[in-house]
Amino acid sequence: MKRLFALLSIVVLAGCAAPQMRGTGDLGLVIERASGHVSLINTSAGQPYARIGGLGDLSHASVVYSRDGRYAYIFGRDGGLTKVDLLEARIVKRVLQSGNAIGGSISQDGRIVVAQNYKPGGIKAFDSETLELLSEVPAEYAPGSFSKVVGLADLSGNRFAYALFDGGEIWVSDFSDPRHPTTQRYPAGLQPYDGLVTPDGRHYLAGLFGEDGVALLDTWQPEKGTRRILNNYGRGEEKRPVFKMPHLRGWSMAQGKAYLPAVGRHEVLVVAGNSWQEVGRIAVKGQPVFVMARPDGRQVWVNFAFPDNGWVQVIDTLSGKVVQTLEPGKAILHMEFTPRGEQVWLSARDDNKVVIYDTATLTQVGEFAAQAPSGIFFTSRAQRTGF
Repeated sequence: MKRLFALLSIVVLAGCAAPQMRGTGDLGLVIERASGHVSLINTSAGQPYARIGGLGDLSHASVVYSRDGRYAYIFGRDGGLTKVDLLEARIVKRVLQSGNAIGGSISQDGRIVVAQNYKPGGIKAFDSETLELLSEVPAEYAPGSFSKVVGLADLSGNRFAYALFDGGEIWVSDFSDPRHPTTQRYPAGLQPYDGLVTPDGRHYLAGLFGEDGVALLDTWQPEKGTRRILNNYGRGEEKRPVFKMPHLRGWSMAQGKAYLPAVGRHEVLVVAGNSWQEVGRIAVKGQPVFVMARPDGRQVWVNFAFPDNGWVQVIDTLSGKVVQTLEPGKAILHMEFTPRGEQVWLSARDDNKVVIYDTATLTQVGEFAAQAPSGIFFTSRAQRTGF
């Protein structure tokens, strides 16, 4: 009987075997936009370790992480919100929370996940453990008129800032009581199309599509309201075609300056971070989409809209000049630096692969297959405001 009990114990333990031990700070995922899959990746190994399907429409997907880095919350274009366990490589839960969505965020304490929606316009807050719907804030900017929500970003105190594309406003919702949020409204301008919060969480900026300029809100002193900055930021007097709107989340802060894509122009704008005044422009190969700084701020990497989306350029922030032009693959949609910046990973959608570059030598050091990859998201984002 003792031998039988021992054998049964071994069988039970084998059936409950823990997943392979991994440090969550070393992990991340790659969105495979055309197939509804994600590849889970290990940044030290430079390779995927699992692939998960059944995530719906990922054509414009984004990801946030739990504060311990174990769980990814994936926001799909079809309104799907999916919680994925990176250690067990499985879907924990999936809910369809709207008809058309475009991203989300997670609260400062990690307890609330918020989705931003085009249809119905507004935001919805969910318990990060169970994905139970806690509350929602309809984006009704005028009686019976609802707006698409863009640019959602987390702030301190379990607050969230976001912009109303149709309503021309910036809203800040406080979820200190997650079932009864309160909201403050501020004017922005014509058609804010995206937004971001600075790395310290203080300033929220909304870029405007319908007019030149950026709306700035000091979230530490919101009673002062918004002010317009960078009045020449945008398409300017000469209305050039915009092949792809740049992502404001790709703006970079480095060496006390902000580097941002000039809308419709072959330029990167350089802005003083203390005054928000333009201090320079850097000519680049095409219309920039993401302008991303290496974590130490020494380099800024730039990718481009079609027809130049097979190129990437590297700017040295000391000289303020382009120091290298690379051709990593076809349709470079996204970039992500490893936590300390020794590598940058790039998704080459039309080559069905992810390529890895050494940022010191600017040479390719690895690649792996992925089906139409787009967004690359590492768990180091869990410790960053606005990501």
